[in-house]
Amino acid sequence: MVNSKIKLALLASTLSAAFLSGCSDDDKVAPIIEPEPLVVTYDITVTNLTYSQPFSPLSVVLHNDGALWSIGEPASVALEKLAESGDNADLFALSNVTVSAASSGILMPGASETVSISIEDNTESLLSLATMLVNTNDGFTGLNSISLSDLMVGDSWSAMTGVYDAGTEANSEMAGTIPGPADGGAGYESARDDSDMVSMHRGVVSMDDGLMSSVLTQAHKFDQPTAKITITRTE
Repeated sequence: MVNSKIKLALLASTLSAAFLSGCSDDDKVAPIIEPEPLVVTYDITVTNLTYSQPFSPLSVVLHNDGALWSIGEPASVALEKLAESGDNADLFALSNVTVSAASSGILMPGASETVSISIEDNTESLLSLATMLVNTNDGFTGLNSISLSDLMVGDSWSAMTGVYDAGTEANSEMAGTIPGPADGGAGYESARDDSDMVSMHRGVVSMDDGLMSSVLTQAHKFDQPTAKITITRTE
């Protein structure tokens, strides 16, 4: 009886070994490998073309719809804060913003700076950029809802930009109203005392032009364009 059990065990072992040896690699289930996500990266280089108008830290966002501003329409509070004080926190928190990036500090006249921004699996993003001319009441420059869908890896796109007026603070140029080094005054004020619509900026008047209450001089005047912006898709 014991020998019969041993024989049966040996037979089962032999059959099992034969079955396993007869299996090929083709019979094995291949593991599922998830594809790596497509990472899309853009380098945005901004050159300050003004003589004496530092730019606030560059604020770059990718979004799928909407715009940061519309000429002839009121500025959002997010844009108002950036245009009056350079504060980009509310801009980055907008519901249509998917990714945001900022430069580390002030961009001085004549200088250039590059900001990189990346997003996964999306080549249809719109790109917007805004930066305040800090020796103004509420002047800013930038790009508004630029489509990047046709930009392939290695391609670049450039634009020269003018200055916009947020229309949220009167361009009085008075002491205490300009946050830049020409004055060191207040930034954002919630009360609006201007046209309450975004427009092209008419420029600085300055004390040298006869506006004796102004803290600005001829040096703070600016021509159009005020910035050169280049977008390069690097990945």
